[in-house]
Amino acid sequence: MPDRSDSGVSVLTNQPQTPSTTAKTPLPSSAAAAAHKTPAGQGHGDTTIADAVVAKIAGIATRNIPGVFALGGGAARALGSLRDAIGQSDVAQGISVEVGKTQAAVDVTLIVEYPHPLQEVAGAVRDAVYAAVEDLVGLEVTEVNISITDVHIPTDDTRASDVADQKDIEKRETRVS
Repeated sequence: MPDRSDSGVSVLTNQPQTPSTTAKTPLPSSAAAAAHKTPAGQGHGDTTIADAVVAKIAGIATRNIPGVFALGGGAARALGSLRDAIGQSDVAQGISVEVGKTQAAVDVTLIVEYPHPLQEVAGAVRDAVYAAVEDLVGLEVTEVNISITDVHIPTDDTRASDVADQKDIEKRETRVS
């Protein structure tokens, strides 16, 4: 019966094989678990991630950037303030996404706080969205388009609240007299 040839190729024999005498080292529990994980995109089924999920993750990442005052245009912000009033804020406000099987594209509409440099805020938002969507969702981000629709000047809020406070005082004085 043939054994091994000189070329190093093993040939099957009819003789019983003896088990290997080398000890096998057990895998640590985390390595054992990792060995049973199926790589993304391969395996026993499909995972579908809704556009709304990607939009929420992008919205959360965007809100954490210094200089971002608000997300969305005027109508979206008005609707958002109503939602906030009833305790149901929309973290995906101002975010639009297109999600495919392996890629996503994100559009962000935002208002920047004065005096933050617009291009720096846009770049930071873009980097944050890329990182969040790729790390948390596992999709490749093909593009992040940013539309800055306004600049928020903090003194505008102060003046508006001062005018509202003055009107409240005048109403109370009118009722008292």
